[in-house]
Amino acid sequence: MAPSTLTALVEEKTLQQSFVRDEDERPKIAYNEFSNEIPIISLSGIDDNEAEGRRSEICKKIVEACEDWGIFQVVDHGVDTSLVSEMTRLAREFFALPPEDKLRFDMSGGKKGGFIVSSHLQGEAVQDWREIVTYFSYPIRNRDYSRWPDKPEGWKEVTETYSEELMGLACKLLEVLSEAMDLDKEALTKACVDMDQKVVVNFYPKCPQPELTLGLKRHTDPGTITLLLQDQVGGLQATRDGGKSWITVQPVEGAFVVNLGDHGHYLSNGRFKNADHQAVVNSNYSRLSIATFQNPAPDATVYPLKIREGETPILDEPMTFMEMYKKKMSKDIELAKLKKLAKEKMVEDLDKAKIEAAIPKSTDDIFA
Repeated sequence: MAPSTLTALVEEKTLQQSFVRDEDERPKIAYNEFSNEIPIISLSGIDDNEAEGRRSEICKKIVEACEDWGIFQVVDHGVDTSLVSEMTRLAREFFALPPEDKLRFDMSGGKKGGFIVSSHLQGEAVQDWREIVTYFSYPIRNRDYSRWPDKPEGWKEVTETYSEELMGLACKLLEVLSEAMDLDKEALTKACVDMDQKVVVNFYPKCPQPELTLGLKRHTDPGTITLLLQDQVGGLQATRDGGKSWITVQPVEGAFVVNLGDHGHYLSNGRFKNADHQAVVNSNYSRLSIATFQNPAPDATVYPLKIREGETPILDEPMTFMEMYKKKMSKDIELAKLKKLAKEKMVEDLDKAKIEAAIPKSTDDIFA
């Protein structure tokens, strides 16, 4: 049974079983063992049409990062620093509220937006060590303000402005990737039809046994592009060899980490990688991150926008984003179920072997 909030568990000495991951899923490197492999790209001059050389230099770096990792960081991005600070302050204040205030926005049972512990996906075998508050911000007509927190004061106004600024930054980055594919600069944005935006504010409290769990399990984002604001604690990790080795992304004050999602990967026919990542936790500090997911409309067509000479399409046929998303989620849940069954069978076989070993083999053994 999920706890009402994680705050109550922080003081416990051992981790509840529902959060304990299998050996192969546990963290391999520490939250603060930082790597500088993920490029940090300044966007200064990206809008200056006079400085043509500067723009093409920035574009080249972004394209290389997308081909290499599917992940990079941007600074000098034009999002107001005071807005970023205000958004972070409000998020911290929300998670510091008493459990009953957070649970007024409980989103379990399929509600769209609000507060939840671990994950809003059904059927997860092991829980993630995190609390989230999430709201759907675009298309504007779909906003349900009754699911947006009304505490702390100012949440609605600040998060609206933040959503708008990040929509602008995402579209700017998608223009760069469109140009890199020799397409009209609006091509990727148009492929989204009517872009969805979901903001997920993650809070990872201090954890009693961080080596046994994850803040967020390994995954790729399903959408087009994700912009992540993280604090200075560290915990975002990436892999490009299927999880054999991991790096911890260096936190950079005021930067946004940009992840390419599955949709972006498919539109580029696999040329741009979908960033494979996870979040780890620690016992020293709580951590906060704010992820802004830029997704296509549910009925947008998912299929490569350009197939280069000598390449074959990575998708057999076009599908809608909703079909792609459902397929991905059901596959993830199916794999988790199979893993759980295999584990149960292993325990069962072990118990059976122990019982068999304890049963006397013959009457001679009984009367020995």
